[in-house]
Amino acid sequence: MTNKKLNYPAIAKETAILTGAVAIIAAAVYFFLVPSHTSVSSISGLGIVLSNFVPLPLSAITMVLNTVLLIIGFFTCGREFGAKTVYTSVMLPVFLRLFERLFPDFGSMTDSQELDVLCYILVVSVGLSILFNRNASSGGLDIVAKIMNKYLHMELGKAMSLSGMCVALSAALVYDKKTVVLSILGTYFNGIVLDHFIFDNSIKRRVCIITEKEEALRQFIINDLHSGATMYEAIGAYNFEKHNEIITIVDKSEYQKLMNFINREDPKAFVTIYNVSSMHYQPKR
Repeated sequence: MTNKKLNYPAIAKETAILTGAVAIIAAAVYFFLVPSHTSVSSISGLGIVLSNFVPLPLSAITMVLNTVLLIIGFFTCGREFGAKTVYTSVMLPVFLRLFERLFPDFGSMTDSQELDVLCYILVVSVGLSILFNRNASSGGLDIVAKIMNKYLHMELGKAMSLSGMCVALSAALVYDKKTVVLSILGTYFNGIVLDHFIFDNSIKRRVCIITEKEEALRQFIINDLHSGATMYEAIGAYNFEKHNEIITIVDKSEYQKLMNFINREDPKAFVTIYNVSSMHYQPKR
């Protein structure tokens, strides 16, 4: 039996990316969520509420909550919680503690509770989208959602929304009605913005083209875009003329190159475009 060699440069790169993403999330929490006093859909938000009852800094409360949830997750969901989840769950309170030491008693940057919530949503979505696109998570409510998914047979999206709303409503224990409403609205819009950051990055375009420069287009797709294509025979309903329709799926940068080529070589080409959110295929070797 041979031992599989570890790719240390790849591990170091992955660790650096995860660390950067967690740092962004921690900055969003400390510089925007904490001054707003809202509890927007996160364990850190729940920690902000609990800090009014427990004489511990936010970093310590977040560490305790994440540790408890990780232990529960390991016992209830087994190995679904990999090294990445453990790493990010531990690093988040570490960064929070670092910010607490470097910027003690930090106030609002915007002097507006509403703007603080908005800035938090935008900044934290960047960090979370990096984690999700690296097949990682920040722990916390993700673990709660997976437990609800397994034992209550609830969809992960709905489980995340429900757990997030429960955290948002916890603001009612401490803060006024305005803060509670902002927490709920922030949780709702946080999901919308996060979907935008995650799914818009993975969306591809399915481009269907009928052109007189068929061979030139085929060569461009294969040799310049290094992509694939499918060709179908299409018959026009008006005069029954036969054409070949070329269909290819491209990302954003490839789409711009493809459209530039079509506009240059055959401006009269018939083109239809669809958004594709996911694909399943066997890549060529």
